[in-house]
Amino acid sequence: MGVKTVAVIGQGYVGLPLALEAAKADWRVIGVDSSTRIVHSLNQGKSHIEDVENSVLLRALETGNYSATIDFSEIQNCEVVVMCVPTPLNANGEPDLSFLESATSSVARFVADKTLIINESTSFPGTLRELIRPIVLQNNPTKSFSFAAAPERVDPRNESWSMKRTPRLVSGIDEESRVRVLEFYSSFCETVIPVSSPEVAESAKLLENTFRQVNIALINHLVPYFRNLGINPREVIDAAATKPYGFMKFTPGAGVGGHCIPVDPLYLSWAAKKDGYDLAFIDMADEVNRNMPSYVVSRLLELGELNGEDAVLILGVAYKAGISDTREAPSLDVARLLSERGLKVFWWDPLVENFGIGSQWSGELENQRAAVIITPQPGIPLSELIQAKIPILDCTGAYLETEGVTQL
Repeated sequence: MGVKTVAVIGQGYVGLPLALEAAKADWRVIGVDSSTRIVHSLNQGKSHIEDVENSVLLRALETGNYSATIDFSEIQNCEVVVMCVPTPLNANGEPDLSFLESATSSVARFVADKTLIINESTSFPGTLRELIRPIVLQNNPTKSFSFAAAPERVDPRNESWSMKRTPRLVSGIDEESRVRVLEFYSSFCETVIPVSSPEVAESAKLLENTFRQVNIALINHLVPYFRNLGINPREVIDAAATKPYGFMKFTPGAGVGGHCIPVDPLYLSWAAKKDGYDLAFIDMADEVNRNMPSYVVSRLLELGELNGEDAVLILGVAYKAGISDTREAPSLDVARLLSERGLKVFWWDPLVENFGIGSQWSGELENQRAAVIITPQPGIPLSELIQAKIPILDCTGAYLETEGVTQL
């Protein structure tokens, strides 16, 4: 049997961990990315993803099982191609498939006959069958391919559920595709679950994050009401969570961020509208969560008695603790709303290099009138802020029962 070869298109939070898991399973992996900087760094053994240790990357490079490139022509000898590219929203809150369309067109130019083409990129039901497959076939009328869907399930910094341990949903457009995709993921995933069609797999991915969006929105929706009653919302949640059945704990925050929860439900809502269905529940949940930064700012203004050009410090601007990703982070809206009021915005996050709004905090406390914790990044200088008697609003619940810290 020859060397097993796979090309992974996109070397970000989804593609790089996938590539290295496949490399561990003795696949010869070509990691393709559009960024020359990222490709160069990866080939030097330097990971830009927190979940991937440099030592793991170096080991894959040294064995010859992994290399990165910007050249799509290198996929022509691969028997499997996996699409792991961003599928964000555009300025109107609608699906932006430009990255996926561009990557698919590039793959179509060089892909070999009989290749298995898998889409991991999150999108609406029918994306594999109605978008990816036609692009590939139109560019290769004399070739035949297998097509499959295996939506990504990645939770950065979750050590309990790595890519290897997280159950994987797969499906193909026909029986041969289903068998091939099942074999591929079974080579490095502990649990692989076949479903009846790519559309079921695509829909399940959207449902997973719509479930989270809606339940987080419910909690966020209740926070102002419970506060108005003089009730601690987190105590209410903890009390309800003592029920051993029929309840799942979700907690409030400054909003939702990242590439999944704020995005995936709107792919489902958009697809439904296109088909004549109005999933108003999803849109309402999105509105509630997107309004949370405004509520945070109102609480902060009240807490710090802010006005004019007072300085406000935002602590933790990434969307999740332990990572540097600020995509869709609620801190962006909090910073924007504060800035629009004429307040001076400073931000602190040990993992983020560039934020784009306000100024990176130098550690100067004298002019700070209030602080808000959006994400509990390691090393927050809480004691210094408390000692300086700076009002602090905690949106995370990480500092419950801490004197000098007010909860959302």
